[in-house]
Amino acid sequence: NHYKRGCNISAPCCNKFHPCRFCHDENSDHGINRYAVDRVQCMECGKEQKVSNKCIECGFQFARYFCAPCKFFDDEKEKDIYHCPHCNLCRIGKGLGIDFFHCKKCNACMSMQLKEHKCIERSLESDCPVCSEFMFTSIKPVCFLPCGHTMHVECYDDYTGTNYVCPICSKSLANMSPYFKEIDKMLGSSVTPKELQGLRNRIFCADCEKRSEAPVHYLYHKCSHCKSYNTKVLERIKTTETNENSTVGVNT
Repeated sequence: NHYKRGCNISAPCCNKFHPCRFCHDENSDHGINRYAVDRVQCMECGKEQKVSNKCIECGFQFARYFCAPCKFFDDEKEKDIYHCPHCNLCRIGKGLGIDFFHCKKCNACMSMQLKEHKCIERSLESDCPVCSEFMFTSIKPVCFLPCGHTMHVECYDDYTGTNYVCPICSKSLANMSPYFKEIDKMLGSSVTPKELQGLRNRIFCADCEKRSEAPVHYLYHKCSHCKSYNTKVLERIKTTETNENSTVGVNT
């Protein structure tokens, strides 16, 4: 169900044959060491033998793509696969320098379109913040967020249906300027309740990571530095402090 191939692999940990590493892990209480696999079994004639891509008994070729270091076989005709020596894994794509490159700081293979990106050391060696699956060895496509963090593409699609900030660092996931302008219009046409007039909050902006002050509102507080509404209230500024600040530096 996981890969199309013509041989079973032997798991050294339990000395049993399975179609692939996922089949082993799904039916065992432990994970297989793919690099330790040293024997395969031909699905055509049943011959057990050392790892290779061709049966020594009947000459049957096990797969179109074979990677000796990963002990990986895949016979899907429409799938492009390459081995990354830095990840020491096989990845989907045409190859390094063609449609992917390896960022050594992030320790991840990325699309050539992401040559300019924010690096986070070993960013892929973590669990997806949505589904908690380890992403470095995951077979699901992964996307790199503007902030440098990562998550599965399908998890991103589900998550952004109701959220617009990174679940790890809370930075905006896209250019939110059009949305923030709509908030400006809404606030400009609304009347501040009397009990909130003149009151201010000290806020922190997740986008520019700066602190500032903003008029008290039930929902929205605008960063005075980058104009983002992706902010959090730190504290209510005391009335006396507000009055003192308003008189400092006034020329007569």
